[in-house]
Formats: sequence, structure tokens, C-alpha cells
Amino acid sequence: MGVGIVHVLLAAGTPVTLVEASPERGASARESVLASLRKAADRGKLPDGADAETLFAGLTVATSAADAPPAAELVIEAVPEDVELKRRILAEAAAACPQAVLASNTSSLSIAAIAEGLPVERVLGMHFFNPVPVQALVELVHHAAVSAEVVARVRAWSEALGKTVIEVRDSPGFATSRLGVAVGLEAIRMLQDEVASAEDIDTGMRLGYGWPMGPLRLTDLVGLDVRLAIAEHLAAELGPRFEPPELLRAKVAAGDLGRKTGQGFFTWP
Repeated sequence: MGVGIVHVLLAAGTPVTLVEASPERGASARESVLASLRKAADRGKLPDGADAETLFAGLTVATSAADAPPAAELVIEAVPEDVELKRRILAEAAAACPQAVLASNTSSLSIAAIAEGLPVERVLGMHFFNPVPVQALVELVHHAAVSAEVVARVRAWSEALGKTVIEVRDSPGFATSRLGVAVGLEAIRMLQDEVASAEDIDTGMRLGYGWPMGPLRLTDLVGLDVRLAIAEHLAAELGPRFEPPELLRAKVAAGDLGRKTGQGFFTWP
């Protein structure tokens, strides 16, 4: 997600500082960003025929938020779904970039909880979708204390990236994850109950409902561990209709996490 967000910012001509946990991860991220930009260039997907290497020159990689430019206007965190971790990262960024809007890419966690102890009027959710350079949507999540000016600025920035924005009140799962997870969990229950094969369930949703990707393949792309964590969070907040199926728990316990491990509901070469 971080690489994809960096890609769309660079493609819009915005200088970006990418903060990674170590020099090794930073080097890997640089390679991934450049590969992503080159792939987009090969497909004619960069704006106005821009050159991948020229855009890539706008990227700086650091290993601490303290190295971020103090004049930065926007910080986007894309770390794992852990409230304390996200809050700590954004606190470091707030100290380094005292005027920046602080945005979380969380897909389900409470923005108000993440904002505790931070300058709450500058904190909001900016939920991108994977793969970021391709997906057209940004889900803008606002809580009671965020400034209306901040929401308007982030909407304008998102639209400048070529994204369509929907605004959602801070609530468990927001709009997209709540609906997407509900369908995904039911698809897993259907597979568990042998209603149909994974391929046929997904084909039914693609051809019958116009989904670009079936719910089981999408779960593989997101990561079964990520989907399990979101489902457990939603079950705790909204009730047993989001209780994860046993098949999902079993696959995560077995290490079958989807595309990133090569095996999920499908096999990924």
C-alpha cells in the first residue's frame, strides 16, 4: 500500500519522503516504487507521457519520521492495523511536521482512537485501495473533532491525484470494509459449506454482479491474516454477523495467507 501511495503522489508531481523501518526495507521500497512507475510508463499510464525516472527523482527515503521535511503538508501512514502503532507513527510525524495533515490509511480502525493524544483537528482517515495506482477510490473518514478545512484540503488533494472521493463518518469498518468484508466472509462460509468451488463463487460475482474481482481472490490479494483481523475487530464492535468462519481461521493458522505466501483460496505462482 505504501509503495502504491508513493507512486500516485510522485505521478502527480509531488516530492515524497518515504519513511521505512530500516535501510534494507528502504532500498527494497525504492526498487518497488521505480518498478511500479516503469510498469505504468510501459502501459502509457503516467500523466502527459511523464518519464518514470524523472518522477522517481522526487523520492527521498528515510528511516525516521524525524527526517521528514518540516514543511510537509501531508503525512499518510500505511503501517499494519494496530492502533498503538499507528498513533506512535503519527505522533512522530506530528513532531517532525508541525503543520501537516495526519492521515491514516486504516481500512477499519477508529480514527478517533488513533487521534488520541495527537492534534485531533488535523487527523483523519484517507483510505486508499489496492492496487493504488489503478483503483479510483479514496474513502475519506472524518471524526467529530477534525477541522472542516482539513477535510476540504484532503478531498482536493485526493481529486488532484485523479481519485474519486467518498466521505464517511468514523464508524467500524467505515463503508467499504464493512460491506466488502461482509460479502467476503459469506463467500468463505459458502466455500466451507461446499456450496460451490472458489472459482465458481468468484465467477458468479464477476459475471453476475460486475465485480472486477471475486471476493475470494480479493481476500487472497488483501491477505487472509489482514481480513481475519478486520473481521475480528468488526465482530467485537458490531456483533456476531462478522464472526470469522472456521475455514478462514484454519488457513491463517496454516500460513496460507494469500498471494504473499503463494497459497490462499487460490494458488499464486
